Amino acid sequence: MKTSLQKIVKSRRVVIKVGTSLLSDSKMNLDRKSLSSVVENVLVARKMGKSAVLVTSGAVGAGMGKLGLKTRPKTSLEKQICAAVGQSLLMHEYERIFSESGVVTAQVLLTRNDIEDRRKHQNVRKVIEGLLEKNVLPIVNENDVVADDEIKFGDNDTLSGLVAEIIDAESLIILTDVDGLYDSIESKKIIPVVADIDSRLYEIAGGAGGENSVGGMITKLKVAEKMTRAGRITVIASGKRSDAVKKILSGENVGTLFLPSKKRIEARKRWIADQLISRGKIIVDAGAANALKNRGGSLLPKGIKGVSGSFVAGSPVEIVDESDLKIAQGLSAYSSRELGRIKGIRSDKIESVLGYTRGEEAIHRDNLVVFK
Repeated sequence: MKTSLQKIVKSRRVVIKVGTSLLSDSKMNLDRKSLSSVVENVLVARKMGKSAVLVTSGAVGAGMGKLGLKTRPKTSLEKQICAAVGQSLLMHEYERIFSESGVVTAQVLLTRNDIEDRRKHQNVRKVIEGLLEKNVLPIVNENDVVADDEIKFGDNDTLSGLVAEIIDAESLIILTDVDGLYDSIESKKIIPVVADIDSRLYEIAGGAGGENSVGGMITKLKVAEKMTRAGRITVIASGKRSDAVKKILSGENVGTLFLPSKKRIEARKRWIADQLISRGKIIVDAGAANALKNRGGSLLPKGIKGVSGSFVAGSPVEIVDESDLKIAQGLSAYSSRELGRIKGIRSDKIESVLGYTRGEEAIHRDNLVVFK
């Protein structure tokens, strides 16, 4: 743990994420006191010599307040309308408060397409790094106005983890309206350090998340798990404290600290596992599941029991066992239609069934990431 705290202190780059629940009051108007606290936390990181990127939610919430809505919109169109109204309000407030300290801000709006497409991905990285070089503060949000279900991140916790990956930030600090991960809803005792994210933690986190926020504690755990695979540090702490980031970056144990894994996955496999949206699902039998988890082999057609979804060759897909537990993600060498025809057969029979072959493996191990 001491080593990880030292790693936070030595971080060159840090991503700070704030959620809707922290930025909005009970009437879903922007809470300017909380907003000022967020700004102070970011300013502290910059004063400590860190290249900071702010990932913010709150556009939909701000739009709800301006339009007088009491409950979160249910349809995509209503959310997009609220986001269109609220994003300008949110950025105006950020620009106003940060400018008082002489900080120039830049708005960066992203969708999944901007991350999944390798050319766009590289361009996003270059833009954010260019802003940091000019001492400009990038303020990142999902482009809710144009994002539909196909290209949505779903929540800004996920987005913050992806931004950390894109700019190679050593640390992600998620500021929320709770003090960290509780050991139970009843006791509200903070778990100070997490070395291994297991099923028990997901059970504990099941009750977290406000009615007007999208990403609850389970989502934050998923992001932290991805960060640990990349050898990065995640901290979940209360954003109501204006000194939270200062204490964290000074090496004090504030909130819940998620330790990085000692076995860091290579960059390309992290891209497959964490940045690509699955286009379908491959169900495998017990033998194949065991081989993937324990022997690190490729997925062969013989071990496939079924295929769900429609996808083309080269698409990212989930691999699940017969109880629907996700055990891996990879790039399929065959389309869903082709897999439906060759499932359960030996690899040397593929050509006789299809009339051609794309290789012996349904998913080659080089294009496969197995989860623990």
